Amino acid sequence: MAMRLDRLKQRADFLRIAALRRKWAAPGLILQAAPGTGTELQADSLRVGFTVSKKVGNAVARNRAKRRLRAAVDEVFPLQAACGLDYVVIGRRETLDRPYSLLLQDLRAALKRVGGLRVPPAAPTLEASGEA
Repeated sequence: MAMRLDRLKQRADFLRIAALRRKWAAPGLILQAAPGTGTELQADSLRVGFTVSKKVGNAVARNRAKRRLRAAVDEVFPLQAACGLDYVVIGRRETLDRPYSLLLQDLRAALKRVGGLRVPPAAPTLEASGEA
């Protein structure tokens, strides 16, 4: 099943997700999560927003951090993120220099901690499939 990643762009969505205070801070990023709103909620999609504050650096550094976060989310979320939630990924100063493999680990750990990890479907057992 192909999952669709939509982008959060409205400030109200970012504030709604932050107000729920369901977040996890990892060395390379901060992940916030909140249940999606009913009007946009679809079974096969989730919404993700990205933000990086001026504390991280100038516009070039902030854009680089966002590009790295978008690449990590595009790699991790389709396979491991639960649908029905909205996510905000916040870049930190360490996002710029952190090795990409560790950034992916940070994202997976944060996803697990905020309760956004997809539950894999139960694998059929040999008895259930009739191949005993």
